[in-house]
Amino acid sequence: MPFPIDVKYIIETEEQLGLRFPPLFKEKMTKENGGEVATEYDDWNLYPFFDKSDKKRMSRTCNHIVLETKQARKWNNFPLKGIAIAGNGCGDQLILIPLDDDKEKLSETVYFWYHETGALERVGENINELITE
Repeated sequence: MPFPIDVKYIIETEEQLGLRFPPLFKEKMTKENGGEVATEYDDWNLYPFFDKSDKKRMSRTCNHIVLETKQARKWNNFPLKGIAIAGNGCGDQLILIPLDDDKEKLSETVYFWYHETGALERVGENINELITE
């Protein structure tokens, strides 16, 4: 179950990755750190930001964005600067990639990364397009 997160944990993650998350993604995750989203083809579990505020939250967020991105980068065809934000349980990922004109800032655009082929498909202008009520 998703729950709010203190912005300081988002900032810590940005510092670890050397990238800034887009505003709409941060806004969504600040309110609900995790949750589910959907694309035309699949349902996805959003990776949370690692929340170190207490043991319960640490346990709930142990599959955090930094860890899942490190795991995804072990695949030969994962985008070098891609950040994994959600998984479908089958190896595929929803990712964010840096802006063309500012490599330290992630784009709002959400992409579907196929783990078997390395193909990228744009699935939303931003995270809000994928949120199901």
